[in-house]
Amino acid sequence: MTFDASETAFQDPDTDPHANDAAPYGGGDPYADYREAGDLPFTELVDLADRRLGAGVIAANDEFFAERENLLIRERAVFDPERFGHKGKIMDGWETRRRRGADAGHPFPAPEDHDWAIVRLGAPGIIRGLIVDTAHFRGNYPQRVSVQAASVEGAPGPEQLLADDVKWEEILPPTPVRGHAANAFEITGGRRYTHLRLCQHPDGGIARLRVHGEVVPDPAWLAALGTVDLLSVLNGGTYEDASDRFYSSPTQIILPGTSRKMDDGWENRRRRVRDTNDWVRFRLPAQGAVRAVEIDTAYLKGNSAGWIALQGRNGDTGEWFEIIPRTRLQPDTLHRFVLRAQAVVTHVRLDAFPDGGVARMRLHGSLTESGAAELARRYEESRA
Repeated sequence: MTFDASETAFQDPDTDPHANDAAPYGGGDPYADYREAGDLPFTELVDLADRRLGAGVIAANDEFFAERENLLIRERAVFDPERFGHKGKIMDGWETRRRRGADAGHPFPAPEDHDWAIVRLGAPGIIRGLIVDTAHFRGNYPQRVSVQAASVEGAPGPEQLLADDVKWEEILPPTPVRGHAANAFEITGGRRYTHLRLCQHPDGGIARLRVHGEVVPDPAWLAALGTVDLLSVLNGGTYEDASDRFYSSPTQIILPGTSRKMDDGWENRRRRVRDTNDWVRFRLPAQGAVRAVEIDTAYLKGNSAGWIALQGRNGDTGEWFEIIPRTRLQPDTLHRFVLRAQAVVTHVRLDAFPDGGVARMRLHGSLTESGAAELARRYEESRA
């Protein structure tokens, strides 16, 4: 299913090859005529191809005009109309050279000709939606894109992934896209994948790729580690809901590593209604026993939460109970809490009083026997 915020259907390039073009850049704000993707439910899910999770573009057949690595840059693409290099216009994305046919009598590429790039997902999981962003590629975007996915464990290189015995499944068939637009596609199915192959038909440029989905961790790896961060995105923790996400997504609270700047966390707007507070709710990958908690306000100096409290519950309908009472936070500081008794939970809720930001939160513990069995069941189902 294709989403299009402007409610204008993608045109068939075979009928009108230029129907999906954007207007040439005419000066001023280059995003003034950019076609947004709109409000898409799957974009609330984590980006499995986030560089902060360890994703990478490990190979491409061509990157003559612009490097493949640009596909996964977190920031939106930039455009400088005066920036040229020895090979031509320098674009902030992945751009291949123009394909040619076999000879003068056949100047156009064959219908099956295409360019490709292989993306290693930072967190293997089930893909629910794709954003293929062609920002600033107005007349040099691909006519169609397609995406295949594979599940190859370990750390395979390009040669292994391109071997004949690797099974690539098509999750998006060759589909028209528009230039200078966020092209969004909902993906159905429940398979767990580790790698994607993004294809341009026949050639062109793509600025960014986003791969939204649900992380499915390897239960054997978590068992081998013993104590883990039960809330980490890499281990299957998921943001469910929040009172406010004005400045940034609450998902950033559960990213790996430490924040690197103020917006690399969760920050809400200033709360003006007395006797209310902001909150965010998360789901663990399965039932876990929490023994210690870390709450970090790194880089949040004049806007960190004043106080926090942490609650937990066991099961979707379980009663909420207190894990950490209302506690004062210091700005730009890592706070550590050792629990007097382990908290067995499937969900947690962090309350911020009255408002303010939190950079990271970690729940250190291990899956319960029941939780490990549930995660193992889901893992096997996603590989079937």
